[in-house]
Amino acid sequence: MRGHKMTNKEDGTNDQLEQSLIDVAVESWRFARLFSRVVNKLDAGEATRYVNQLRYFQKKVEESLEASGLKIVNVEGQPFDPGIAASALNIGDFGPDDELLVDQMVEPIIMGPEGLRKQGTVMLRKVHE
Repeated sequence: MRGHKMTNKEDGTNDQLEQSLIDVAVESWRFARLFSRVVNKLDAGEATRYVNQLRYFQKKVEESLEASGLKIVNVEGQPFDPGIAASALNIGDFGPDDELLVDQMVEPIIMGPEGLRKQGTVMLRKVHE
């Protein structure tokens, strides 16, 4: 629709659609992590089939996000920086001079073409414990 200017209503609908997609992506990410932990408890022969189904599911979610210009960002294992697009649930457990790593993502970071769309949530640990 060349030359078509979006109305406020259309713009709001697009925002709602994007937010719904982000919500589904976050819940899918959580489910995939839980499913992965359960699969790890199965014997190797049985687990392989479920691992492959999980990978397929994750790939489909990523493709759907990419089609909308969105991307899940996982910062587990990376050094924590206060400027990171995630809030740390346990930041109060550490001193200002502690060297910290992102130990676990509780909720993923969602990025879009114009930058951050949803801040993530993380748990931290000291680099040298």
